[in-house]
Amino acid sequence: MNSAAHPARSGLAPVPAHPIRPADRGRTPYKIVSWNLLRRTGAAVDDVAALVRQEQPDLLLMQEATRGIGFLRERVGGHYAWAPLPGRIHGLAMWSPKPWQTPPRVIALPSGALVHRVCQVLDLGDFGVANVHLSHGQMLNRRQLRRIVSELPPRAAVLGDYNIVGPALIPGFRDVGPRQPTHAMVEVLPLRLDRCLARGLVCHEHAVLPRGPSDHRPIVVHLGPASEAHAPGRFKGMAAAVARLRRADGPAGTAR
Repeated sequence: MNSAAHPARSGLAPVPAHPIRPADRGRTPYKIVSWNLLRRTGAAVDDVAALVRQEQPDLLLMQEATRGIGFLRERVGGHYAWAPLPGRIHGLAMWSPKPWQTPPRVIALPSGALVHRVCQVLDLGDFGVANVHLSHGQMLNRRQLRRIVSELPPRAAVLGDYNIVGPALIPGFRDVGPRQPTHAMVEVLPLRLDRCLARGLVCHEHAVLPRGPSDHRPIVVHLGPASEAHAPGRFKGMAAAVARLRRADGPAGTAR
C-alpha cells in the first residue's frame, strides 16, 4: 500500500470544526459524485484522492469500496463512513470534506441467494441521499429500490450502481442523472448502470467522468431542493383534497 500523505499537504482547505448547516449554503446546489471503484483490481485510494482533488465534491459516494479506501482521510482529510456488505471484503462508502450533522444510517435490503445487500442513507438537512449498489436480478433490484425509498424523506436522491436495465419505475422519483453509458459489459455492450433518481429536487448540472482504472465511469450531479410549489408534500396534499371533493360530490360529481 502506498505511504500516506499528511492531510495538510493535500491542497484542500482546513476542515471546519462544526458541520455546515443547510441555512449556511443558501441556494447553492450540492455537488455529488458517485463511483463504483471495482474492488481489488480497480480504483485504489490514490485514484479516489485524485478524483476528490479534481472535482472537489460536497459528497462522494463509492461502491465496491474495500477497507483500504479508508486511508482517503489521510490523503485529503474530510470525513468517511464505510458499510461493508455482510461476508464481503467490499461495500459502500461516503466521504465529505465537512462533518455530517448525523452519521449515515445503514439499511439492510432484500437479499439474493449469494450476496446480502445494504444501503447507506445520509441526512444532509435539505434532503436525504441514499448510496446504493443493487443486485443484478431485475426483479430483486427493484424490490430493493422500493425498500430504500420507503426510508427516505420527501426530498431525496438515490445514487449509485443500480444494475438496472431499463426504467426503474419508482413513483414520485425522476431520473435526473446523466444519460450516457457508464459501464461496458465485457467491453462490448454499453450500459447506463450508474444513475440518480430524485424526488423534490432539481438537478442543475450532470456529467459522466472518465472511467479511470475502474470498469465504471463516475457520475456527477448538482442537486438542490425544488421550489415549494413542486415539493412532493404539496402534490400529495392536492391529490388528497381532490379525492375528498370527489367523495363529497358522490355519484353526481362522478357523472359530471
